[in-house]
Amino acid sequence: MNNKHSNTSNDSSALTGVSQLSSAFLAHTAAPLLDISVIIVSWNARRFLEECLDSLTRGVSRSFEVIVVDNASTDGSPEMVASGYPWVTLIQTGENLGFSRGNNVGIKRSRGKYIALVNSDVNVSPGCLDRLASFLDNHSDVGMVGPKITYGDRRTQSSCRRLPSLWNNACEVFCLNKLFPRSECFAGEHMFYFSYDHTREVEVLVGCFILARRDAVTQFGLLDENFWMYGEDIDWCHRCRQAGWKVMFYPCAEAVHYCGGSSSSDPGRFALAQQQARLQFWAKYRSWLAQSGLIVLLTSQCCLRLLASGVEPIIMRSRRRSTASRARTQIACLRALWGKLFFRSSSETRGHL
Repeated sequence: MNNKHSNTSNDSSALTGVSQLSSAFLAHTAAPLLDISVIIVSWNARRFLEECLDSLTRGVSRSFEVIVVDNASTDGSPEMVASGYPWVTLIQTGENLGFSRGNNVGIKRSRGKYIALVNSDVNVSPGCLDRLASFLDNHSDVGMVGPKITYGDRRTQSSCRRLPSLWNNACEVFCLNKLFPRSECFAGEHMFYFSYDHTREVEVLVGCFILARRDAVTQFGLLDENFWMYGEDIDWCHRCRQAGWKVMFYPCAEAVHYCGGSSSSDPGRFALAQQQARLQFWAKYRSWLAQSGLIVLLTSQCCLRLLASGVEPIIMRSRRRSTASRARTQIACLRALWGKLFFRSSSETRGHL
């Protein structure tokens, strides 16, 4: 491999803290003993987690390990893993560490050449891990690769993204991405124009399933723990590309993502977490002027959604309860947005939520 992976950029200062996070990880990973380490962070998602673990017993020929990091679940998840899956390494954190920190706990305990971050609500199709690992074997310049992701009904999920920008966010706020779904110009961050039927380099892989090369992770670092939940995948992929590695989508490997194994229990809370993560990413990489533009766009989005929640019950009376819940979520987002103009720490966010 050539020296291009030592590139620096204007964002290099943002990498310092994350690189420091990797010191313990680097000391532990001198000689990987397995091909693949699968890391699953779970919080009160017992049914999904059980299905996910069952899927990992089928169609994996390479040497691999599975590490489940349980973030203080109260639904019997850790007991289920301990009794039903003795081959799984179970780490009970005793508290909800969040997604990034939980994954880092698992990564530091891992022994694989490749590291798979898999959500608890994902079913891994037979051969998926083998194909992704072979792809990395054959492409030494690729730091991360993601499979084709489908819903439970086999519809293709939009699992690739473009990096956030004011234009991309404006396209989403004003629904240009839905009015012109096949237009690359108006697609926003979502790549609805992409058919997901061929291999391509992308800017961001959605974090429900990513296979990362350990050698690459030792360069660009572990997940940034300032992202408590959401946004960590964008940041991780961005740092991977900054370090000179490619991020690739590979459709010959497939997995099913049921969406919301942990977040479905409280959608309002997690909507706030998504907004917070977006603000954190912009505060980390964008100028003050760009951050101000984002706040204007997010405010516009909340107001438009509030307006829609007021009109929808008039048209569809049967949906009054759901629209009222969405309206409360948008009001909460506005309060959080204007409480402080720029991001709070992850601990403050948890307290607010």
